[in-house]
Amino acid sequence: MNALVTLPVLLPILGSALTVLAGRSARVQRVIGVVVLAAVSAVAVALLVAADRGGPVVAQMGGWPAPVGIVLVADRLSALLLLISTLVTLAVLIYAIDQRIADYGPDAASTTFHPVFLLLSAGVSLAYLTGDLFNLFVAFEIMLAASYVLITWRTTASRIRSGMTYVTVSLMSSLLFLTTIALVYGATGTVNLADLATRIGELPTGLQAVFGLLTLVVFGIKAAIVPLHFWLPDSYPNAPAPVTALFAGLLTKVGIYALLRTQTLIFPDDRSSTLLLALAALTMIVGALGALAQNDLNRLLSFLLVSHIGFMLFGLAVFDADAVAATALYIVHHITVQATLFLVSGLITRRTGTVSIESMGGLARMAPGLAVLFSIPALTLAGIPPTSGFVAKLALLQAGAGAGTLAVVAAGVLIVASLLTVYAMARVWVRVFWGSARPPLTDPDPTDDLVVGTARTARPMYLATGALVGVSIAIAVAAGPLSAITARAGHDLLDRGPYRTAVLGAESPR
Repeated sequence: MNALVTLPVLLPILGSALTVLAGRSARVQRVIGVVVLAAVSAVAVALLVAADRGGPVVAQMGGWPAPVGIVLVADRLSALLLLISTLVTLAVLIYAIDQRIADYGPDAASTTFHPVFLLLSAGVSLAYLTGDLFNLFVAFEIMLAASYVLITWRTTASRIRSGMTYVTVSLMSSLLFLTTIALVYGATGTVNLADLATRIGELPTGLQAVFGLLTLVVFGIKAAIVPLHFWLPDSYPNAPAPVTALFAGLLTKVGIYALLRTQTLIFPDDRSSTLLLALAALTMIVGALGALAQNDLNRLLSFLLVSHIGFMLFGLAVFDADAVAATALYIVHHITVQATLFLVSGLITRRTGTVSIESMGGLARMAPGLAVLFSIPALTLAGIPPTSGFVAKLALLQAGAGAGTLAVVAAGVLIVASLLTVYAMARVWVRVFWGSARPPLTDPDPTDDLVVGTARTARPMYLATGALVGVSIAIAVAAGPLSAITARAGHDLLDRGPYRTAVLGAESPR
């Protein structure tokens, strides 16, 4: 079972290499990508069952024990997020494959997309499973290197210019992260997360606060927490729909996961809950208000993404087992629903030829299936009962209700942000799906990789998007068992004992 922990990282890397070798065969590339991600999903299920029944599953790389050697750790939280992230990645890959077949035919191979896509999956898996700070940095760099290619892949010069914002901010955050790792290692002599759980506590209080603030800034940039969010609405909307969906669904959540892991494991006594509550409230309200000011559908969804990052930060700020469990549940819900909405946005743009909400109309009559695919994730994001969004938000509100005055105020902001989300989604519905039907606009740049204005959509693209809608519905249906798993994960995160024992052993001197 321990060897299984390495497969979610190794399989996508191996698959990436095989897709390069099969660069002239589009069919082989597609089969490799789908099979690899399906296999990783199966491994994630096995790891989740094993971690839930017997505690964290640990793999010691090269036979070197922790804290000296590299370790990969699958506990309840990391295995659950690995599973849902891989399922979303698989659905997005199928969508991208079908889009490319519809645009260029079944024989159009790519020496770039499939290898880079699988490398991005490997980076996400490593981020969830790594047991030390340096390899978390490596995971982020794998993801960022792949995302640099995907966000500028076969697009126009204007889109590349907007993507430079993403590249520049990512490089700055990576430099800050590397500097933080060097300072932590210099002060403690280790970068192993389980070992840091005790060694950080031996440092002077002021130094602990500095390290806690540095990690908050680093992961706050990657998670797009206000005021470190400015790069996201200018970067994500300009990429092709599958790329935007993957970024919105996964990359910011990896930042939240890293923040959740480090704040609970390394800085439990220096969590600065007041600061986190203030940042959570600011993120929720700024993102929601920013969404209301947008006419571009993708920018509107990007600002809502920022707003709902604040929901997850709220659970971390409350910092008890129920709140952390609610945060984990919200991450699972949001990974699925945000990716789905961006895929639906791609379908809408492909049909209408525009991202301008004011230039659309009447899609409910022209494309009723598209209306259904939009309405379900929109209601889920808004938190309308009995969707998974309602279950996750209710868990957050229940956790925050008894956590003090500041938490109650922040919970009130959460309710306001939820109502603004409802209004934003209703506005999109009224402008895009109701009203008089409008003819599609012509493709402004037929030479790029964004084929729009077709007045039609390939049926498999609908099916891939519908599969993600089905996952979101399944999360709501299985809310009871899923909440039980996240509850156990929340207790594990705050206990820290099972994680440290699994990594360092019961006889660890610290």
